[in-house]
Amino acid sequence: MTDRELLRITTFGELKRAGVEVMPVRMELRKNVLARLKQGRSILPGIVGYDETVVPEIENALLAGHHMIFLGERGQAKSRIIRLLAELLDEFVPVVKGCEINDHPWAPICPTCRRRLANLGDRLEVAWLSRADRFTEKLATPDVSIGDLIGEIDPVKVAEGRYLADQETIHYGLIPRTNRGIFAINELPDLTEKVQVGLFNLMEERDVQIKGYKVRLPLDLVFVASANPEDYTSRGRIITPLKDRFDVQIRTHYPRRLEDEIAIMEQECAYPAALDRALKLPRFIKELLAQITFEARGSGEINQSSGVSVRVTINNCEAVIGNAEKRAVINGESEVVPRLCDFHALYASTAGKLELEYTGDDRRGEELLGRLLDRAVQKVFDRHFKLDELKPVVAYFENGQAVEVSDRTAARECLERLSAVTGLSEAVARLERDESPGVCAAGAELLLEGLYLHHKLRKEQRGGRLAYHG
Repeated sequence: MTDRELLRITTFGELKRAGVEVMPVRMELRKNVLARLKQGRSILPGIVGYDETVVPEIENALLAGHHMIFLGERGQAKSRIIRLLAELLDEFVPVVKGCEINDHPWAPICPTCRRRLANLGDRLEVAWLSRADRFTEKLATPDVSIGDLIGEIDPVKVAEGRYLADQETIHYGLIPRTNRGIFAINELPDLTEKVQVGLFNLMEERDVQIKGYKVRLPLDLVFVASANPEDYTSRGRIITPLKDRFDVQIRTHYPRRLEDEIAIMEQECAYPAALDRALKLPRFIKELLAQITFEARGSGEINQSSGVSVRVTINNCEAVIGNAEKRAVINGESEVVPRLCDFHALYASTAGKLELEYTGDDRRGEELLGRLLDRAVQKVFDRHFKLDELKPVVAYFENGQAVEVSDRTAARECLERLSAVTGLSEAVARLERDESPGVCAAGAELLLEGLYLHHKLRKEQRGGRLAYHG
């Protein structure tokens, strides 16, 4: 049946006559995963760099109907993966109309719905729950209580005449209200031990105690959680019985290839497009932005247990584009092309995302970023140039010549200053096929900085201007 035909069904009798198949959440996820695999479709579209590591483990977990916990440092797409799992649910499922915990019409678990089914039979009203309403995500914080997640005695219902021992006095929390769906908790170890105990009891025995009243809740749920690996250890803030309730533990990681880091940056960069100026981001500039992050992840001066998020690369990309657009507006240029002279903008977009091993003043962080940039420039330079091929360029400067570049200098003006440098334009032409002034100026700046870092040139900084000479 089509979704439109399904949504016309309004009673339990019509549901039975239509032969609508309603299955447990785990089987539902399994069915939809198998369908995507058969069609050759990804179960996690838009997730880059996990095709041979994380994704196969998730596929196995979903096929086995397992509760999952994702362990990884910040910026490893854990939350995005968890949200994408909700896309594997059916578009709509039938529920008892008006039920707080999305009771299954065939087998309701709350007393109210069981009584209504017994009294009404086929006339029991049915509603349809959308995929979006079957996913709940909660950020764990120390102030989250058992009442928030599982439930609490509702004083209003008690005041209406119900007994405290009556299960119908309970105001259900987030987890029962996600019955027949996926419940996700981010940063799981931040929950207090009391709440963690309540969770593992619910996940295994399916019963909980609310204000001394034992409640049996055979919920149909898949639990998913995320945590930092440092917290999810015997020395961390997680209780061992709860760890045992998660069927699989999946370790995420940062992109292992520069190409994957660049692909994520291209996918996630949210810099708004200018209507009157074309944005050009040369490949070597993308490599440079990604390489800076790679260098940070390998630096002993940065706390690696905290991690260096992919957001560093994304925000740095947006920052250099912003500085380049500012130059284009000031100089009336028709295209926006980031150059190496724009990379001073990275300090503001990077500083808050790197946790240094040793605390110090802001100057120390700025110096560290400078070293990361130098190492990145040298690696990208070595990837594209050979020093032997640049001897004519070096010879020009050894004859006492000098050139000056600045982040406020228009691309054409920059190229005019560099046009006299023997062999420079030919070398830059091999770097990128685009011959626009902005791209050529960006390539020339990379080449000059690379020669400086290889000790073939000298450099002097005068305010916002850089002067290269022999």
